[in-house]
Amino acid sequence: MAYWLFKTEPSTWGWEDQVGKGDIGQEWDGVRNYQARNNMRAMKTGDLGFFYHSQTEKAVVGIVRVTAESHPDSTTDDDRWDCVDVVAVRPVRSPVTLDDVKAEPRLKNMVLANNTRLSVQPVTEEEWKIVCGMAGLEPEKL
Repeated sequence: MAYWLFKTEPSTWGWEDQVGKGDIGQEWDGVRNYQARNNMRAMKTGDLGFFYHSQTEKAVVGIVRVTAESHPDSTTDDDRWDCVDVVAVRPVRSPVTLDDVKAEPRLKNMVLANNTRLSVQPVTEEEWKIVCGMAGLEPEKL
């Protein structure tokens, strides 16, 4: 299993929107960055991701699971752009902010700490465990 971080602007698509989709989930559409797209192309069904609110909140607020691997993005006719489908798994107990991530020395190499603009990012297994712990979650129970 691999781990990821999905960034979204909560005013456009927030955690409550994702939860509202239930077991159907939602395409993670609208990504127009090659690196982020390539990250989605590497995802497998069952991979887990942090749901991250960007803009003012700048925090991990939930956990999502990939339910469909890379496929054409339905929001464009341009075949360069793919997306995956994700479903909400659970909210975090305590949001983990960007400042929290940057303040944790063990996360100094995390993509989020060094490239806050990339909308879909890989997360290492160690980073996953650390952030889950900071969020009040037990990663082995997700």
